[in-house]
Amino acid sequence: MISMMIFATIVLAIVVALIPQITWLFVFLVSKIFHCGCQYAPFGYTSLILVLVVWAILAYGFFIGRFLLDIVPIDYKNKELPQAFEGYKIVHISDLHLSTFEDNPAKLQRLVDSINAQNPDAICFTGDLVSLGVEEVLPCKEILKNLHARDGIFSVLGNHDFLIYSRKFNSATEREEAVEQLARFEREELGWNLLRNQNCVITRNGETLTFVGVDNQNCANQGFKTIARGRLQDALQGTDGFRILLSHDPSHWQGEVLPQTDIPLTLSGHTHAAQIKLFGWTPAKWSFIETDGMYEKDGQNMYVNVGLGCTMPVRLGANAEITVITLH
Repeated sequence: MISMMIFATIVLAIVVALIPQITWLFVFLVSKIFHCGCQYAPFGYTSLILVLVVWAILAYGFFIGRFLLDIVPIDYKNKELPQAFEGYKIVHISDLHLSTFEDNPAKLQRLVDSINAQNPDAICFTGDLVSLGVEEVLPCKEILKNLHARDGIFSVLGNHDFLIYSRKFNSATEREEAVEQLARFEREELGWNLLRNQNCVITRNGETLTFVGVDNQNCANQGFKTIARGRLQDALQGTDGFRILLSHDPSHWQGEVLPQTDIPLTLSGHTHAAQIKLFGWTPAKWSFIETDGMYEKDGQNMYVNVGLGCTMPVRLGANAEITVITLH
C-alpha cells in the first residue's frame, strides 16, 4: 500500500511539474523567435510549489482522508412494505477492499464497532471484500467475525472478488478455485449469507421481506467493462412480496433491474465516488449515471454506497460511508 502511494505520488508529481516546464519551453521558443529575454526562475519556482502542493494533498488523502467516516441515515418509505417490517433497520456497507487496512487494522475495528453501534436488523454488504487476493481476508478474520445483526449479514461478490485484476493465476481454473475459496470463507469462517444469484427470506409475524443477491453484473455504456456473472432471474426464483436487491455495480439498475423487474429497492456500491468529491461533484460522473446516494425512477429506488476501503489509497472529500436505512 505505502509503495503504491509513493509510486502514484511520484508519477503525479512529475506530471504536474512538467506543466510549467512545457510552458517555459513554449516561452523560450517564442523569445528566440522574437529575440527577447526569458527568465527560467519563475517557472522553476512554480514547478517546486506545484509538486509540494500535490504531495501535501495526497499525504492528507492517505493519512487522514481515507479513514474519515460518514454515518448516513436514510428513511426509506414504500407503501408496499409489510407492516411487520415497519422500522426495520438495514446497515448498508460496500467495498471494504481489505488491503486498505493492512497497515492499520485498528481502523477496521473502528468500522466494525461503528456498524454494530447502529443496532441493525440486517447488514447488507454489496461486494468487493478484497482487491487482489484471498490472502487479504486472513488477518482480518477475527475483526470481521465481530459484525452482528439480528437477522444476519447478507453479501454479494463484486468485480474485485472475482480476482480479475490479479496476475498470480496461471489459468482460469486456478482463478475460479480462489473465488470459491473466498466464497467459502465468507460463508463458513465469517458466517455471512453470501447470495450468489440467490435469495433469502426473512419472516416476521407471518409477513416476509426477501433479500436477493446477484454476482457482479456489469452492464453496457457505464463505467468500465469488468465482469458479468449476475443471473437476476435465477436470483428471483420463488420470490414474491417486498424484495431488496444487492447488486455491486450500479449500472445493473438501468441495464436489467428497471426494465425487467419491479424490485422497489436496490443496494449497490462499486463507484467509490471516484474517492474524490468536491462541492458535491465527483469525477465518477464521467463514467456512471448513478454515482452515490439515493436515486428514484418510476417508483423504484437505488442507493449507491461510496464504500469503506480504497483501490488507490487516497480519499479526498468522498469519505468512507456507513449507510443506515430505516424502512417505513
